[in-house]
Amino acid sequence: MRKIWMLTATCVMAAGFAGHAAFAQNAEAEAAAARASAAAAAARGNAKVSPNDPLEKICRIGPRSREVEIQKLEPFKVFDNLYHVGPCYVSSWILTTPQGDIMFDTAQEPFVDMIQANIRKIGVDPHDIKYIIINHGHIDHFGGAKRMQEFTGARVLATPEDWKMIEAFAGKPNNRDGNKPTEVPKHDMDVREGDHLDIGDQHLIFHTAPGHTPGNLFVEGLALHDGGQTWRGIWGGGGLGAPGLAGAEQGVKNAEKLNAVKGIQVYIQTHAWEDPNGALGGGIHEREKKLANRKPGDPNPFVDPANWELRAKRQLERAKQVLAQEQAKAGATGAN
Repeated sequence: MRKIWMLTATCVMAAGFAGHAAFAQNAEAEAAAARASAAAAAARGNAKVSPNDPLEKICRIGPRSREVEIQKLEPFKVFDNLYHVGPCYVSSWILTTPQGDIMFDTAQEPFVDMIQANIRKIGVDPHDIKYIIINHGHIDHFGGAKRMQEFTGARVLATPEDWKMIEAFAGKPNNRDGNKPTEVPKHDMDVREGDHLDIGDQHLIFHTAPGHTPGNLFVEGLALHDGGQTWRGIWGGGGLGAPGLAGAEQGVKNAEKLNAVKGIQVYIQTHAWEDPNGALGGGIHEREKKLANRKPGDPNPFVDPANWELRAKRQLERAKQVLAQEQAKAGATGAN
């Protein structure tokens, strides 16, 4: 099991996740996943929403989701050591420790100025941010990483497979910033299945869930402090595999891996709104409103183990359904 120590890249070799490399190198599967992602993005942009829908839905799907101003939000504290600093539709988080801080995702231009201002507003010194973790290689997650890398001096972490995606975006049009050329961070640190990142009181464990991208991540082990209590969090949520039979088989593996992580009490979302019907129990900004109105002694609305367990269970059920459908298609094709 590899361990990434604070301020070093010293590692101990570990066994990789079985089958991951083969899946990631399947060009057909990667192309199918890219097409599916593009189709989902187009569907979100064309979705119908109501003015009465929650903010996280309006700012992620439908025509207003492309507006810049609706994405601009003030930062807010979720736990004593966790802050939301990003735009509305895709989340950037700061996890603080006395030994240095961690940033999760960077969003993209034209929101980086806002994120940097929000970091200062919460009282975090940018140079205290030691690591930036990229969930996966889509521009809405890594697009601000180059400027944040320069702003903080932090190490940037992504999977080897998704570093390839990130580097391939260099110079391509940024669809939210007037089609200006995309700037990408320098290739820094690779993380793989089972790697650990230890800093302060945080012992983070990385997991890969190929499908949405070849190196899509989720991270367990976040210790989230709320007064005298500490809650166990997870960032990202795995995901189904790529289209096709091999992708469906991988989707079941992803869901089984997610369900093997026990004791999760807080789900830290990468997007405010989750397709198709939002996050179970409410999205980021729905919970933020409840947090703002929280009275002394009330529970933190972001602590919701029951809905996390239900989400993980449903993901496995859905993955098995998709696999059965793909197996039936493959059987029908073989019979012809």
